[in-house]
Amino acid sequence: MKISAKDLWAGGILMFLAVLGLFINGGFLGLGLEQHTLGTARRMGPGYMPMLVFWLQFALGAIVFILAFTNGPDPLERWTKLDLTTLAVSLAVGIVIWRVMESMGINTNYVQVGAACFVALLLLAISPAWRPLGLVLASFAIFALLLEPLGLMLSIAALCLISALADREHNPVSVAGMTLALCVICWFVFIRELDIRVPLWPTIFG
Repeated sequence: MKISAKDLWAGGILMFLAVLGLFINGGFLGLGLEQHTLGTARRMGPGYMPMLVFWLQFALGAIVFILAFTNGPDPLERWTKLDLTTLAVSLAVGIVIWRVMESMGINTNYVQVGAACFVALLLLAISPAWRPLGLVLASFAIFALLLEPLGLMLSIAALCLISALADREHNPVSVAGMTLALCVICWFVFIRELDIRVPLWPTIFG
């Protein structure tokens, strides 16, 4: 059987993280650490969008996992010392930041987990093998951290900029175009049509 080990692991990890996210959000078979109100597609509750994203992620992971049995052979590459070192350091630093912020009382509105993840993922990206994964995930973390104080538009710009750095050969013009298009689409879908109450522009100055 022509199995792609990379796709097999990737699909499995995607599904695992999706189930974990659903459990934390409270949208996995009615179980979870948090019982966020789901609402409807027209009037979304705080748990609706995370639930939708995690179910889509689970479906994507399942597709990748199934296709792995026909996409091979594609074995995993051996990890280098740099790969292992950056992974260990990033995990340690993330845990330290989490604990420090908790001791300072900064443990609300996802700031604690977002800051810990962002710094840890930037450190992970030092390794060339981890760079794409680290920077793409770091862009999600910075989006969550900046959304409330800086608004939707600047948060999307930060997300696109950091995720684009995952590709060393990215085109600045293409990144700018993608950022503009994503800002327009998000404004139209989430602000105009769905009336999601998030700030468009910075709120920290007034």
